[in-house]
Amino acid sequence: MLKQKKVPLRKCVVTNEQLPKKELIRVVKNNENQVFVDTTGKQNGRGAYMKLKKEVIDKAKKTKILNKHLEIDIPDSIYEELYALALAKGDKNE
Repeated sequence: MLKQKKVPLRKCVVTNEQLPKKELIRVVKNNENQVFVDTTGKQNGRGAYMKLKKEVIDKAKKTKILNKHLEIDIPDSIYEELYALALAKGDKNE
């Protein structure tokens, strides 16, 4: 009998849903107060996970939830990068 491998779960900061880590994207603030999108999920720093869907990114931008979680102003370039990743992943709501 094979042992079931544990799937790591993370909570989306926008929708508060528990989802598998692979379905979420991580936005990170490091020690030098640089903010960037972490596609590997392994970068050092404080991270916030969110679903990679256009409506979730819109809500995050509107409510400034990432600003609150990472305690820093998030530049628009981060949101643009998230939109591009969502489109590349196949989110058709563009």
